[in-house]
Amino acid sequence: MLIRLLASHLRPYRGLLAAVVVLQAVQALATLYLPTLNADIIDHGILPGDDGYIRTTGAVMLGVTLVQVVFAVAAVWCGARVAMGFGRDVRNELFHRVTSFSAREVNLFGAPSLITRITNDVQQVQMLVVMTCTLAVSAPVMFLGGIVLAVRQDVGLSWLFLVSLPALALSIGSVVRRMVPLFRRMQDRIDGANDVLREQITGIRVVRAFVREPEEVARFERVNDELTDVSLAAGRLMAVIFPTMLLIVNASSVGVLWFGGIRVDAGDMSAGSLVAFLTYFTVILMSVMMGMFVAIMAPRAAVCAERIVEVLRTEPSVRAAARPVTEVTERGTLEMRDAAFRYPGAEQPVLEGVSFRTLPGQTLAVVGSTGSGKTTLVNLVARLMDVTEGAVLVDGVDVRDLAPDLLWERIGLVPQKPYLFSGTVASNLRYGKPDATDDELWEALRVAQAADFVAAMGGLDATIAQGGANVSGGQRQRLAIARALVKRPEIYLFDDSFSALDLATDARLRAALVPYVAGSTVVIVAQRISTIRDADQILVLEGGRQVGLGTHDELLRTCATYAEIVESQAGQGAAA
Repeated sequence: MLIRLLASHLRPYRGLLAAVVVLQAVQALATLYLPTLNADIIDHGILPGDDGYIRTTGAVMLGVTLVQVVFAVAAVWCGARVAMGFGRDVRNELFHRVTSFSAREVNLFGAPSLITRITNDVQQVQMLVVMTCTLAVSAPVMFLGGIVLAVRQDVGLSWLFLVSLPALALSIGSVVRRMVPLFRRMQDRIDGANDVLREQITGIRVVRAFVREPEEVARFERVNDELTDVSLAAGRLMAVIFPTMLLIVNASSVGVLWFGGIRVDAGDMSAGSLVAFLTYFTVILMSVMMGMFVAIMAPRAAVCAERIVEVLRTEPSVRAAARPVTEVTERGTLEMRDAAFRYPGAEQPVLEGVSFRTLPGQTLAVVGSTGSGKTTLVNLVARLMDVTEGAVLVDGVDVRDLAPDLLWERIGLVPQKPYLFSGTVASNLRYGKPDATDDELWEALRVAQAADFVAAMGGLDATIAQGGANVSGGQRQRLAIARALVKRPEIYLFDDSFSALDLATDARLRAALVPYVAGSTVVIVAQRISTIRDADQILVLEGGRQVGLGTHDELLRTCATYAEIVESQAGQGAAA
């Protein structure tokens, strides 16, 4: 998965990658050339006492060092550009894939896991790209070049490579192999910690209201300890690697000096060659260490790449048709034909056998007990999920055949849990119509009974916190209603959007809404009979099935479920 991910997303940066290879090769060759020059200074300058040769060769060494530094800096710059561009592209693709998911795919992965994959997982793979461009590219050149040049200095000491290199590779390789499952568990534990933390922060008021802080602290400590234990296990393995590498490198250096000293004493090797051989030997082992350092990062990056590719390969269940309909002849009609929805693997459908048709200017109300499928019905109309049986038609065309943008521009949705984005009142209201004028915004606010408190907040430029945390539940609902009204769609979907309003505000809003939405189709999901009794049609759901369809008076006579709902609210004055 890692190789596929890198191959597919590094293709646009082939030019920069080629530059990295060339630049790293040149700086590696310059690095390898310096020990040979150093040996020449010792053998032909220092020992004979030739000051001119020392100055001339020293100047060459300074020039080679300058080349090494310049090319190394350029290689790091190009490598950083490649890695940052790679991370940006993967995050962008993941974001667009996630935003195309329906509720089914989001629930499959979970929001915390998707956030971790877009941020932490991409960062791990991106770091591997950085280290590869800065370390791994030059390592093979230094390894092969170092062996060749070391052998040129003295063949008699080359047998030390056969001892040191396998020992280094085997010791580090055994540790890397044990780290792969640990890194996989670490990413899963990060998901778990994010899940608990996100839930606790979102529900902090509930936690405090029920005095559950000790239990929630213990819950977070548990997942935090699990993550810590895995991280410590991986950290202990990583802590073993560096002392092991240093031990082998230093022991090998001692071996070179020991046996090299014997050869120098016997006259089989010059002092300069011994110094150069020791330098090349160290360079070779360091190149292996650099390669192994990248190899250490590879297991975690591979696990992260699997998680990234898993998201990228997941096809959204709600997809545009191969040849979508881009023009329609009807306007504002909404129809369901024996519609049903069942989650994958579920024994019972959430919704089944729903059929109705509404025309422009009509209002359809949906009522039923909790869990009867009201919100699912709204989601099917907005095509946030697709029916598993039957059909949903907007403007006479199955929503699965309509171009998604064409469908959504015809719909104004006020969800059951209204969400406001950080910004201002104006930026939230213009979410569905960016070019809306201030007059249009104020008109929508007046209809939604929100103009007074918005004016008290400071007007359209008043700040809205993330999620609308700085306004009350009722104010949040009214701003969400105003946002849908500004759009002026053909079909309005109000999913229990009046539940947080008092009866007086509810009545004023409904009275102001009638002339504003005239000519549009309105679907209202509500609990209070007073909110929906004047609807042209009332759809009654029970246990996910349609048990009644008609006007208020008709359903009182023909639908026992509706009569029970009305009777249960009669004592509260809701049916009045």
